[in-house]
Amino acid sequence: MALSPDADWQRLDMWLWCARFMKSRGDCAAWVAQGGVRLNRQPTDKAHARLRVGDVLTLPLRGTVRVVRVLSLANRRGPASEARLLYEEIAEERA
Repeated sequence: MALSPDADWQRLDMWLWCARFMKSRGDCAAWVAQGGVRLNRQPTDKAHARLRVGDVLTLPLRGTVRVVRVLSLANRRGPASEARLLYEEIAEERA
């Protein structure tokens, strides 16, 4: 599924797959459905949630928690070096 030039959002599961957080899109959808992903600090269980540039994702992954900011929407699932340009790691703020 290619993004249209005027698209300002992308499905959460599709973006997670393109950013290479899981090996298959089905795994990404299941991960979101289990409630394991937070979008802008809000828990979501909808794989079709709209993800926009600037959104922050909190992702429990392999015994750690990663917090990433979306820098770009994906046109395709490319190599890891290309996927890494879709987001930036941000440090979790401590109170």
